[in-house]
Amino acid sequence: MKNLFKNYQSDLIATYRLSLPIIAGQLGIMIMGLADTIQVGRMDKGAVESLAAAADANGISINISIIGYICLQIVSPMVAQAKAENDLAKCNLLLRASLWVAVLMGIICAGLVVAFGLNMEILDQPKQIRGLTQNYLWIITASTVFSFLFSAFKSFTDGLSYTKVAMNITWTALLLNVILNYFLINGIWIFPELGLYGAGYATFIARVYMFLAITYYVFGSEKFKEYLGAKIHENEIYKLIKNILKVGVPSGFQGFFEIAAFYGAVVMMGWISIEHKAAHQVAIGFVSLTYMAATGIATAGGIRVGAGVGERSLTAILRAGTAALLMGVGFMGVCGILMLTFNDFFASYVKDEGVILLAAQLIIWGGIFQLFDGVQAVSLGILRGVQDVNVPTLITIFAYWGVGLPLCYVLGFIYDLKHIGIWIGLTLSLFASASLLSWRFYNKVGKMKL
Repeated sequence: MKNLFKNYQSDLIATYRLSLPIIAGQLGIMIMGLADTIQVGRMDKGAVESLAAAADANGISINISIIGYICLQIVSPMVAQAKAENDLAKCNLLLRASLWVAVLMGIICAGLVVAFGLNMEILDQPKQIRGLTQNYLWIITASTVFSFLFSAFKSFTDGLSYTKVAMNITWTALLLNVILNYFLINGIWIFPELGLYGAGYATFIARVYMFLAITYYVFGSEKFKEYLGAKIHENEIYKLIKNILKVGVPSGFQGFFEIAAFYGAVVMMGWISIEHKAAHQVAIGFVSLTYMAATGIATAGGIRVGAGVGERSLTAILRAGTAALLMGVGFMGVCGILMLTFNDFFASYVKDEGVILLAAQLIIWGGIFQLFDGVQAVSLGILRGVQDVNVPTLITIFAYWGVGLPLCYVLGFIYDLKHIGIWIGLTLSLFASASLLSWRFYNKVGKMKL
């Protein structure tokens, strides 16, 4: 292990420095959602129903929106490659093209969310929370385009290695969100008591702020003037839009198949009881935190792999990818130990004792599958760095829909393991995904000719 670290020391340090602000920014976004869960879970009335409704609404929103988010993430390694080739005009074009893609995908994804939300009865969930779920869903969906536009700017700044820009804006937005939650959920001072809807309005305002802040910074900072001022041919924007969609949409579906499998678990929890559904929402909040940190490492790994492609160096590509995987395994290993050790503490913020007990049991399984989740997330990121998306998409379909969801149902209901069986199924799907995707990276790069 010592020799392994020594051999990859420079690559690990470079990945660490690049990924740390990205991880912090990703965590800020997820903590925003976790803050909603915690603050809603502390409500005196209707906390369990609101948590269950939030699980449904967030599940629908994230399942569909993830296609757009990951589609835009593909721009970061593209920008890194263009920068390595000293092509300032292409960096400019990539930003403008990604903004168009953000608007297009934002409209499409928001429309799909609304269509799905209007037909929630197909999920066969508890009827008493349907209205609550739908109203909350409409509020958070209204900010989809703003959120996508922020992601487009973030991919541009991250690709240029200015990763602290989005991080700083995200954490100020988190502070704004928590403060607004306090006033709008509980009806403090002159504000009405809106409960779960208050959390939705807080999220909407925070997302609009993030878009406005990063737009002002990018166009007002001296750091980006040489890129934004580079001469471009407008007709080339349409070619890049097509290329981003060609590579990005299959990448987006990779995320969709994974998130959809986890939302399938939400639906199955609803077949058991509202308490199980609420417990899943509590547990998944902590698991999502570590997952988003892993995607930060994946983004940094993809950027460094993309730079290796721009340098025409197979060695740089392999070292960047391996360093990212090592960092992902190390980070998620620590997170897994923390979850296994402090599972009761992490679940204890909810006021319902039954939900606490169920959530604590699920967090244990979250700790078990951390390593697999980290490897598969980072593998997807570094594969995007070499623009390999079609085979990884097929792998995610097999892992989550061919392995995960069937096992969730079989173990949860046929073998009557209930919530534990459902999460064992998720664990096995992550193992399959991690194994196949990491193999795919080394197999793909081994056959590359630059």
